[in-house]
Amino acid sequence: MENEFGVLARVAGLFSGRGFNIESLCVAETLDPDVSAMTIVTTGSDSILEQILKQLNKLVNVIKVTDFQDADFVSREMVLVKINAEEKTREEILRMVEIFRGRIVDVSPRSYTVEITGNDDKVRAFLTLVKPLGIKELVRTGSVAIMRGEKTMRPTEKRKVSSSQRGGEDASPDR
Repeated sequence: MENEFGVLARVAGLFSGRGFNIESLCVAETLDPDVSAMTIVTTGSDSILEQILKQLNKLVNVIKVTDFQDADFVSREMVLVKINAEEKTREEILRMVEIFRGRIVDVSPRSYTVEITGNDDKVRAFLTLVKPLGIKELVRTGSVAIMRGEKTMRPTEKRKVSSSQRGGEDASPDR
């Protein structure tokens, strides 16, 4: 999508206005500072997902929509979790962090803050294991995804937007 003010609000409005749920949402700039990638995780029947794709494609600032449902892709998310770290549980936490290839990013007298990156299953498995130790707080980034191999999500050509679609601004020749 175009990296412009209000695009995220229009996408979120599309979902809320039609009663669709966003399970996770992650947006960030790409190699091109004028373009952002938005990864949305949602669920629904095939007809609802098809409707979501059609509605997203109608939004003016959306350049390309890629459905990963049947694609070969890599997906990751990051979680920061603050865990109770009493003297008797510290070694256990350190072992779990090592097994899950995580990192301790902050230490205090009574807690460890751990960073875990991986697919949804890995993140859930780690959280399930540390829950009995006492999770004080956690935050998650939401999933990001990219196609495997040589395939890319980048459009071969940016969609051209007329000045009337942009609210009177001059249309850039490369959009």
